[in-house]
Amino acid sequence: MKKLLLTTLMATTALFAEAPMLPATPYAKVAPLIGKGKPIFLEVGSKMCHSCQIMDRMLYVVKKEHPDYPLYFIDVQQERQAALTLKVQMIPTQIVFDGNGKAVFRHVGGLSREELDKVLGRYGVK
Repeated sequence: MKKLLLTTLMATTALFAEAPMLPATPYAKVAPLIGKGKPIFLEVGSKMCHSCQIMDRMLYVVKKEHPDYPLYFIDVQQERQAALTLKVQMIPTQIVFDGNGKAVFRHVGGLSREELDKVLGRYGVK
């Protein structure tokens, strides 16, 4: 299991190492969208964090493939208050809010593309 996880992580890292990064969105622009009838996905991290960079690059690729997906990157180095508001203790943290504004998914650490696709599908972030 550990070998499979390591292999998956290495493949994910190699795949997204060259992709551009999804630009950070100010939390003040994202907060009003939470609970407005559509689920949204937040990636909370830092441009200085290696795991966050991998996630951010992966989200860039997903957003490029699906421009209408509500995917947002919140940079905690620029948005410290947002990290407190969102109760983020470690980065990267992924949060999905349902259409009513309830946090229905929270994950700390990186996700593989397969895991990300499952989360987006399961919670209707499309």
